[in-house]
Amino acid sequence: MASIYQQVLGNDFQKLHPRIQERFGFSSEDRIASIGQGMMERIWYSKWAALPLYIGTFRNIMFPQGGERVPFTIGNYAYLDTFGRETVTWSRKFKFPKAIRKFDATMIYSQKRQAIVDYLGSMQHLAVDLQISAQENGGIRIRSGDQRFYEGRLQFRFPSPLTGIADVCEWYDDRESTYKISVEVNNPLLGPIFRYQGRFQAHFMEFNAENIPLDVKPLREERRE
Repeated sequence: MASIYQQVLGNDFQKLHPRIQERFGFSSEDRIASIGQGMMERIWYSKWAALPLYIGTFRNIMFPQGGERVPFTIGNYAYLDTFGRETVTWSRKFKFPKAIRKFDATMIYSQKRQAIVDYLGSMQHLAVDLQISAQENGGIRIRSGDQRFYEGRLQFRFPSPLTGIADVCEWYDDRESTYKISVEVNNPLLGPIFRYQGRFQAHFMEFNAENIPLDVKPLREERRE
């Protein structure tokens, strides 16, 4: 089975660096996970966004904390969710001097939208359309698009001025033999909200779907895409 990233990129998937193809090329049928560990050279957030970022910490969506040389881990597990959708986790942990912050997401390939949908946080109440592309350096770029809120019977689409547009780039540096990542989140009107950049090493491990760590999968799953 093709991974969700292969499905959306098609032939462009072959433009990715071989090490990036490895990290983005596995599906639930492979029963493997990519586990990364490294260092964020810098994490920064805008003070005006501190309150919404603080609220996000209750559901593992970003956080109002910055620093330099922050150790972090990332866990990417591929599995089928309860609705039978191919799913990949993005479970990130950042170790600050007095706290460990989490930023969780689960991605699916939506047949309806013909795109990857990213559910942010531990409760999947924020659904974000993603635009995926291959970069000239063999890296992968992930840019967020339309954003929707789902909570019980409540559902609505966020107006663009109220969103944070995320731009994620991950690539492999052959000279330094390491993965590198940069993330920027900006508001269309107010500018920068949150950003980080760092490097990491990753290895693959075998697992069964029922053995995914409890703190990796969301607490609830949302059917609406």
